[in-house]
Amino acid sequence: MAAIPVAVLGATGAVGQRFIQLLDKHPLFQVVALTGSERSAGKKYREVCRWVLDTPMPPEVAHLTVLDAEADVPAQLVFSALPSNVAGPIEQRLAAAGHIVCSNASNHRMEPDVPLVIPEVNPDHLNLIAVQRRRRGWSGAIVTNPNCTSTPATMVLRPLLDTFGVRRMLLVSMQALSGAGYPGVPSYDIVDNVIPFIGGEEPKLEVEPQKMLGQLRDDTIVPASFTTSAHCNRVPVLEGHLVCLSIELERKASPEEVADVLRAFRGLPQELRLPTAPEQPIIVRDEPDRPQPRRDRDAGRGMATVVGRIRPCSLFGIKLIALSHNTIRGAAGASILNAELMHAQGWL
Repeated sequence: MAAIPVAVLGATGAVGQRFIQLLDKHPLFQVVALTGSERSAGKKYREVCRWVLDTPMPPEVAHLTVLDAEADVPAQLVFSALPSNVAGPIEQRLAAAGHIVCSNASNHRMEPDVPLVIPEVNPDHLNLIAVQRRRRGWSGAIVTNPNCTSTPATMVLRPLLDTFGVRRMLLVSMQALSGAGYPGVPSYDIVDNVIPFIGGEEPKLEVEPQKMLGQLRDDTIVPASFTTSAHCNRVPVLEGHLVCLSIELERKASPEEVADVLRAFRGLPQELRLPTAPEQPIIVRDEPDRPQPRRDRDAGRGMATVVGRIRPCSLFGIKLIALSHNTIRGAAGASILNAELMHAQGWL
């Protein structure tokens, strides 16, 4: 089968580079177009991209000429790594022109007719594509993946909600530097320090999981009814967001029962054996000091959520630690997995 041509928007940034890395030799998709800023447009990708990843820049994209951010792209499927301050109108314009936009930006996530999807969690929400097309009168679509810190929390909540029910959750994040993009946080601010504020993060974490864990009824999402309180912190780690979760369940459960449910969890991507899907979406570690970003972020090729320290909570009933690779599962890899599911379901 011929590869599906795809474009990457915002290709020179850190998440754009991660898209290119993960799409290299992909069995379904081939990068044929890149966009960037006015400074980059008209030049070869290798000339304008300061490549910051550990693997080399794929030679297949190094020679591509970077297009202007406003250009129409020669690919139906588009992966957006655009910053939120410019993503909104560009993504809408492309969707109106017939492109399928898989977006990592936050602009459209909470719009009622835009799917906010983790394929293991809410694959049925892709049916909002038909609603979106009907309401907006366009042939394309915008499909979003969640905030990189919402991802591990929501992955954990899916099997717990289905098995025990969830009433409320307290979330404390320790978020890696790469979540701020490149060059990220100034070294003078973050070395020997923790910054207890990340602009706009806490409100996202208090609404995105409810949308993803909600039910699609009559062309709209009815959000899940649990409540979340979030504290977000930037820490001096390169990759991997760690979240401490205290969860009140509807039905009491022991740490052993919670661990068994998380270990057994599988979703539609595992059933369909999608190329980017990890064989085991949630990995439970029994050691008293795991997960750790440096040791566990690459589990499942960076697509697994690693959970540990499952134990009783004197306030909420159960508490645990969850880790996710923020630029793979929390960003580029999430969008690619969404596109793989859309391909499997006939949306492409």
